Amino acid sequence: MTDPINRDGLRPRFWEKHPVDRLTQAEWEALCDGCGKCCLNKLEDEDTGEVALTRIACRLLDDTTCRCSQYTIRHQFVPECIVLSPQNMDRNLYWMPETCAYKLLWTGKPLFDWHPLISGDPQTVHDAGVSVQGFTIPEFEVPEEDWEDHIIEEPT
Repeated sequence: MTDPINRDGLRPRFWEKHPVDRLTQAEWEALCDGCGKCCLNKLEDEDTGEVALTRIACRLLDDTTCRCSQYTIRHQFVPECIVLSPQNMDRNLYWMPETCAYKLLWTGKPLFDWHPLISGDPQTVHDAGVSVQGFTIPEFEVPEEDWEDHIIEEPT
């Protein structure tokens, strides 16, 4: 599988040597493991703040590649899509997937062996069974009032 993220020319093992708020833009983007879980619609309990994942994917998620089909212009289609950055990590940690490299590094944990930066292969995230590849439902196929019927456990 060809890696859709350009990981050429990055500082060796930058994620272990530099804090996330000191990464270049290319290094920041390279942290994405391509699991697609951040593109799943979530339900938040108003009373507890607990967040549940659903199988319902953002309309722009490509279920085969687990990538946004319109990444560079996604805000034209999904204005509420969050652009994750070191400046907004604290307020976004609660909904991010447990296996997410951004969340792991932000909380002082190492990357998993299946992460493309470790394995050198973007396919390993799918082989490890932690991506959403092949089991999402497009959001336009399910009325929002039925999303609770599609709550899942996070693939970890």
